[in-house]
Amino acid sequence: MPATDVAEELIATSEEGLREQALRTLKKRRDFHTHAFAYLTINIVTWGVWLTIAMTSGTWFPWPLWVTLGWGVGLAFNGWDVYVRRPVSENDLRHEMDRLAHLR
Repeated sequence: MPATDVAEELIATSEEGLREQALRTLKKRRDFHTHAFAYLTINIVTWGVWLTIAMTSGTWFPWPLWVTLGWGVGLAFNGWDVYVRRPVSENDLRHEMDRLAHLR
């Protein structure tokens, strides 16, 4: 992992760093909401198509289930990244450095 990626994951301490981190977080939330809206919209349309076909042809196999479940897994991971995953703290970094130092 490049040093810039690590720095973006650390909890910022300066005012400017906190502002940049807050902006990244807000963008991730906005992107997640867009992703969730697309998921709901496409799934409603897909299930509507399935219902229409099922009612006219008598074929009731729920094929949209694969779209809903597959995409839902991706959406769940995206939600975890946005709302659950926390940045690496300075304490986490020190703890890992100590652990690695003991492995030498």
